[in-house]
Amino acid sequence: MTQADMVHFRAELAALVAFPTEPGAGAAHDACLAHIAALMTPAGFDTEVITGPHPPILLASRIEDAALPTLLSYSHADTVPGMEGQWQDGLDPWTLTPRDGALFGRGVADNKGQFLVNFTAIRRVLEREGRLGFNLHWLIEMGEEVGSPGLEAVCAALKPRLKAELLLASDGPRLRADQPTVFLGARGGLGVELTIRHREGGRHSGNFGGLLRNPATEMAHVLAAIIGPDGACKVPGWVPDALPEESRDALKGITPAGGEIDAGWGAPGLTPAERVHGWSAVEVLSLTAGRIPPVNAIPPEATAHIQLRHVTGLDEDALLPNLRAHLDASGFDYVSIREHEARFPASATPLSHPFVSVVTGSIARSTGTAPALLPSLGGSLPNHVFTETLGLPSVWVPHSYPGCSQHAANEHVPEAVFASAIALMTEVFADIGATSRAELGLGD
Repeated sequence: MTQADMVHFRAELAALVAFPTEPGAGAAHDACLAHIAALMTPAGFDTEVITGPHPPILLASRIEDAALPTLLSYSHADTVPGMEGQWQDGLDPWTLTPRDGALFGRGVADNKGQFLVNFTAIRRVLEREGRLGFNLHWLIEMGEEVGSPGLEAVCAALKPRLKAELLLASDGPRLRADQPTVFLGARGGLGVELTIRHREGGRHSGNFGGLLRNPATEMAHVLAAIIGPDGACKVPGWVPDALPEESRDALKGITPAGGEIDAGWGAPGLTPAERVHGWSAVEVLSLTAGRIPPVNAIPPEATAHIQLRHVTGLDEDALLPNLRAHLDASGFDYVSIREHEARFPASATPLSHPFVSVVTGSIARSTGTAPALLPSLGGSLPNHVFTETLGLPSVWVPHSYPGCSQHAANEHVPEAVFASAIALMTEVFADIGATSRAELGLGD
């Protein structure tokens, strides 16, 4: 990437960041997708915006030859709230700001910047080769940050028209800023609200202390029944029976989360990488009871929000019943439970799929280093829509890094990450176009 190339990339990214595409911003969503459609049309894409009771979805298609393999890509241009006023030095979340070698702005990491990296790489291949060597459909949605409502139904309805055979997309972080990474799926996500309520109002802790049940104290014991003192999940059916050997082999030598690890925390007998990319974890996201500051009263109720991130192989329909049975057996039948957020099923592509080797081999050749290969992203994505609804093998190549602050103030990505990502994705797309159907795992 030349300096002029990066100046052009920054200008296009600035235009995307300027759309305040936070949840519920319908007009900004529409305007942003219209802008993206206008960006893609000169590269030979036909575009259509699909609307409904869900946030809008842009379908962009570029068909070179029906006999060629067909790739599907996915991005999202919606963002979390801008959090104006919370950014360092008064930065505006909707204004792209270069600072200290990084680009700051809402969506630069999640996911406008990653979309633009891949689209820039596609244009570079077209400029260099005059063709892609494959057909390409691209879905850009405006609802990922609220659980992708409508995406699965839209993909199911479009399946005959899409006729895609492979998915290649980008979201999430690399393991480190300087370490190209590939992951093949996503852990599922289940959010549960736990509530204990005994009375309408608080009771004086002096007059009633030692006489009345304290929901806050009880909730602490409930959480201890779900999560052990080492952070390991204790709910039957919420963890797999064993870690597959191919996952163990793939994760050898990998340090997750940029190395920010508390020693001895998590499921015993596993490495940190295995805990995040091959196992289940349950976390307490919030815990509330009583008043702050306290008023010397026993609280009438307590509420906790927990979240399970789980790998494939579990009975997902049994997750809530398993929790109910575990709490009842532990003496906590008085705790109410309810699912409190959109659920993502777990999904993954086998490590042995030929398409995986094509992508990882391309990255190794162009960068001189084999990328980190993860069976699953630690977080959750709508990957199941592609692997289950559309039946596609999926490969994800992220273009961010663990410290990007993607759901916080000061979201940013180092420019060096973007430059390296554009270069390696250019070669990935070029290599896919030069690879036979058989080598892609699609038959002759």
